[in-house]
Amino acid sequence: MHELALADAVMKAALQAADDAGIDRIQRLVVKVGELQQIEKDLFEFSLTSVLAAQDPRLSGAKFDVEEEAVRFGCNACGREYGRDDASLGDDAEQAEAIHFIPELSHAFARCPSCGSPDFQIMAGRGITLESLEGSGGGDG
Repeated sequence: MHELALADAVMKAALQAADDAGIDRIQRLVVKVGELQQIEKDLFEFSLTSVLAAQDPRLSGAKFDVEEEAVRFGCNACGREYGRDDASLGDDAEQAEAIHFIPELSHAFARCPSCGSPDFQIMAGRGITLESLEGSGGGDG
């Protein structure tokens, strides 16, 4: 279950960030999931809220907001920025699975819609990011 492993990594990062900030109880956690990650969002959220949150009292009652971050590419040849639809990344199941595990494989399937170059950067929409963390207790604040 890939989503559980990703959720576990997010929780460990959140708990470490809370420790670093002197937070005893996490009240809200905002996580951005890149479009290229192509995870099952419901399973990821379930892993966060029901499975992992129950394992640590610092997460009791926490609110989890999972937001999708759209993919953005930047062409190194002509400078155009574009999204998934413009890159002609369709719904091909094999392409989607390959990109899910190794986002850099998008270079094998996508081309700049302006100049046709496969030379681009993934500027946004890749991976999972702990966007923000709110909590209480501990420290001076």
